[in-house]
Amino acid sequence: MIGSSAVFRRRSWTVLLLGLLTTASPAAFAAECPGHPDALGTSRTLVVDPREHPRIGTMQYRETLPLKDHEVVLTFDDGPLPKYSNQVLQILASECIKATFFIIGQQAKANPDGVRKLVAAGHTVGTHSMNHPLTMNKMPIEKAQAEIDGGIEWTSAAMTDPSRLAPFFRIPGLMRADGVENYLISRGIQVWSADFPADDWRHISPDRVYQLAIQRLEAKGKGILLLHDIQARTVAALPKIIRDLKAKGYRIVHVVPATADRPATPTTPVEWLLHPPTETTPIARWPAVPSFVFTQTATLPAPGLADLNAQTAHQPQVLPRKAIAQADIAATLPAPGRDVFAIPEGSVEVLLSTTLSRRAATRLAMAAEGPHAGKGKAGTIRAGKIHARRTAAHTGPRPAAQAKRTASHPTRLATSVKKRA
Repeated sequence: MIGSSAVFRRRSWTVLLLGLLTTASPAAFAAECPGHPDALGTSRTLVVDPREHPRIGTMQYRETLPLKDHEVVLTFDDGPLPKYSNQVLQILASECIKATFFIIGQQAKANPDGVRKLVAAGHTVGTHSMNHPLTMNKMPIEKAQAEIDGGIEWTSAAMTDPSRLAPFFRIPGLMRADGVENYLISRGIQVWSADFPADDWRHISPDRVYQLAIQRLEAKGKGILLLHDIQARTVAALPKIIRDLKAKGYRIVHVVPATADRPATPTTPVEWLLHPPTETTPIARWPAVPSFVFTQTATLPAPGLADLNAQTAHQPQVLPRKAIAQADIAATLPAPGRDVFAIPEGSVEVLLSTTLSRRAATRLAMAAEGPHAGKGKAGTIRAGKIHARRTAAHTGPRPAAQAKRTASHPTRLATSVKKRA
């Protein structure tokens, strides 16, 4: 009785502790977002090293950010544009959400205060070229480099502290090219694609933007969402997107670059895959065949018949002596010529190859005998015997039973011919 009560008390304390931990999570988020107890908040900060994973986003690349299930990274392109970017900043601030913004150099040049507001709010700021060309996959590499460098120059110039500029870059229109990516990677800049967009650059309604964002997120379960902070439809759809993220249990992740004082978050290579393979998930691609290194490439001679008859005191002979003798004789015989197997065209043997020609062959055999061919049954038998001898001369000796069958068959044909005549 005492033991059972002790177990009951232990279970009660366990349930109470779990309940306190569960209820403490919203309070912790509320503490980070004063005045907004129902805020979605930012669940964690992910530190990445661009040199270790230079390309991310499964819309174009194999890897993406190492997110857990139901984790989302919000990204915004093409700003800052005060009319709409300021509203996006207010919506994110009301929910204590940190996002990543990819700035156009011309926008930073025209609105440097907008860039400083992003940095002051704690968001990550990357770049998005100087003029947002949609032909970076076609233009000469020198022109692409000028676009990249110009965007970095004017965005960093708009900041009070240029070191706050993240080495993140998103190619305009996601029009990727190997030369552009190689240049970015050589400078230690991480190339960002996305895992799914909301199509908010198209002429669609805000409600459609909201639907596409949630539907595509639900389909993948986690990932990088691509939005634009220069569109009125994005401003209208963003509160509804955040509302559904909260209702469906999604969490916001803030991404920052690694520095000397801030090492990258420890991860494993498989975490950088959107859906890592498991034992219950079939792999669509076979693994690469490993490259074997052979210590020596000398080939051994093929074994001969003599090698199979290596006799020892306790090893019986593998092949019988008669088979060995025949093999030795066969090895010394010359190969037969082609004329040995030649059969003259129109000969009796050719005609006998088909059933319909056997009667004509018998007539030819009888005609070849001429006056020596006997009449009646005796002549027919002689003709059959002569034909059998001629056939045997070409085909070699035959068993007695087979020769008998061959001789008797033309006899019946000749008799039937005689009767008809």
